[in-house]
Amino acid sequence: MVKVTIKKLISNIITFVLFSLLILMTIVVISSKSSGGEPEIFGYQLKTVLSGSMEPAFNTGSIIAVQPAENAAALKSGDVITFMQSDNTIVTHRITDIIKNGDQTMYQTKGDNNKDADSQPVLSQNIIGVYTGLTIPYMGYFIDFAKSNMGTAFLLIVPGILLLIYSAYTITVALREVDKRQIGSDSERAV
Repeated sequence: MVKVTIKKLISNIITFVLFSLLILMTIVVISSKSSGGEPEIFGYQLKTVLSGSMEPAFNTGSIIAVQPAENAAALKSGDVITFMQSDNTIVTHRITDIIKNGDQTMYQTKGDNNKDADSQPVLSQNIIGVYTGLTIPYMGYFIDFAKSNMGTAFLLIVPGILLLIYSAYTITVALREVDKRQIGSDSERAV
């Protein structure tokens, strides 16, 4: 009896993991495809770290979560921000100095691993978000793969196929159990 309960528990866990994986992959793929860039989950934007300028805080290929700055003019030195540069590239660096010019607030930024500060201060309106403290090492490689056509197909189809195969296996095992019970009850009636 205990053996059957353990098998059932393991079966339920495997089913849950496969189904959760399928749902998660669907959300990641759809989110990254619909946004045209990095995925967004629960209001947090997931950004892929493309360089080593912020090492050791963020390794290349990691994912960091940023959330929109509610008041971009109220940030402080030491905050890590994601911002748009004049050449339309997105950068995540740490604020090292705050520059006030009338109503305008600008931030001097620097990558933790860079020797020099960034050449241009960041205007508060160019800030995309503030780092939330969540980093997932090397997950950026996975997200980049998920955004490719082959990755999209792979991540949606493979978990679905695994779930179908596992479901077929579970149904087959259940049918064998029913057959065994039926054969057992037929032989008891014959006696």
